[in-house]
Amino acid sequence: MAETTLSVPVTPPKSRFAASLRNWLGVAPFLLFAFLFLLLPSVRLLIGSFFDRSGQFTLDNVIQLFSQPLIVNAYWLSLRISAVTALGGGIFGFLLAYAVTVGGLPRPLRSILITFSGVASNFAGVPLAFAFVATLGRTGFITALLKQLFNINLYDAGFNLYSFAGLSLTYMYFQFPLMVLIMAPALDGLKREWREASENLGASSFYYWRRVALPVLLPSILGAMVLLFGNAFGAYATAYALTGGSLPIVTIQIGAQIRGDVLHNPGLGYAMAMGMVVIMAVSLAANSWLQQRTERWLR
Repeated sequence: MAETTLSVPVTPPKSRFAASLRNWLGVAPFLLFAFLFLLLPSVRLLIGSFFDRSGQFTLDNVIQLFSQPLIVNAYWLSLRISAVTALGGGIFGFLLAYAVTVGGLPRPLRSILITFSGVASNFAGVPLAFAFVATLGRTGFITALLKQLFNINLYDAGFNLYSFAGLSLTYMYFQFPLMVLIMAPALDGLKREWREASENLGASSFYYWRRVALPVLLPSILGAMVLLFGNAFGAYATAYALTGGSLPIVTIQIGAQIRGDVLHNPGLGYAMAMGMVVIMAVSLAANSWLQQRTERWLR
């Protein structure tokens, strides 16, 4: 019996190189964008952090990040606002995402809420600040309506839109829709077999969520809250347009150092910006680690 041999086609080296080159050309625009708008500005900030107003090398800018009370308080205020809005937006957004995905809401309503979340999560800056001033400002629509119908004056009761609580409430408008967009796919990824197995073994719905669903979703929930934290920490236009700089969060202080007339010290502003970059990098690394733990279960 004659032996038959199978010939395996061998790709020429030039063809492999051409295919690899085509793959890299596809991602080239992204790499160019990242280089021009991420890497180069970061290098510029790093270098500028070590020079004073006169262009002389100094370490004072970095030292002031930990020693100057104004800067320390600015970071602390930004961290508190970010933590509060990440926690509040995370809880409220998760509950809304649960109602949208596995809570039994009608399909058309789900589409409406997901569409609204996509729009609201990107509604920020000056338009958002103006919308809240027109709604909850001292002469806003809701403020006047409560005063006329129920004789309730929000500002006499202690509410102030231009305070820590008011800014946190404003941030919540784009925080919880972002949580919905992040958590809806994770909730959809819960396998039906897990619930069926729990029910067959006699577990209640509460027990299923406490011992099965929430442990699986916990890394995803925490990762989403980390993203919300970073989203609020880097916000600038909304806070500046709403408070006019009366709340000295770190982004406003950076703007004052780089463009201001009184606090003009670009090197110190660059150093503060690098501090923000470090905090954001830690947040992204934590989110990436948590997402890897989630993907093991939701594949």
